[in-house]
Amino acid sequence: MKEIPDGYFQLAIIDPPYGIGESGKKNKSRSCLAASQDYAPYFGGDRDAPPPEYFTELRRVSRNQIIFGANHFISRIPFDSACWIVWDKENGQTDFADCELAWTSFKSAARLFRFKWHGMLQEDMRNKEIRIHPNQKPVKLYEWILTRYAQRGDRILDTHAGSASSLIACYNLGFDFLGFEIDKGYFEKARRRLEDEQAQMRLSDYTDEKGRVL
Repeated sequence: MKEIPDGYFQLAIIDPPYGIGESGKKNKSRSCLAASQDYAPYFGGDRDAPPPEYFTELRRVSRNQIIFGANHFISRIPFDSACWIVWDKENGQTDFADCELAWTSFKSAARLFRFKWHGMLQEDMRNKEIRIHPNQKPVKLYEWILTRYAQRGDRILDTHAGSASSLIACYNLGFDFLGFEIDKGYFEKARRRLEDEQAQMRLSDYTDEKGRVL
């Protein structure tokens, strides 16, 4: 990030390590209602969240931030916020958290997004996502975030791209984006997932700004 100019990105949406050891090893044994997938552990093993210096740099290069898991490391950010995002995963009887929280830099009310995300069970089964990462979040979650917290023409940053769900959401909605992933194995999976999505034809490719067919 040292090479990125101040305020270059209008919004950073990140899902960094939380420092709670959720790197994929325990995933399969924790579901009671639907079978969970086994995943390879990823770089760092979720042993620690990013240091305070990382969040300082993140605030330098982006004008606003949305940070998942910040309830685990709020002292490292460290700013209060009334505008937290709550993702209710409706995940049934497991020892996974019922919801995930995201700290934001916005000055608005807290918001709730409900979307089932439990093993093979997903809210949108007609467009079921293939899960490639133990901490993967649904594309619909990121699309919901972008429609509420980003403006047309914004540049979006994700320094912990993981499964590339955030990048796919940016692509689907027409945002310029930059994503990073340090784990080589998951980087390759995410790259292929993004490329597969970009190869799909979208209605927006054939309509103008008012939704008229070209």
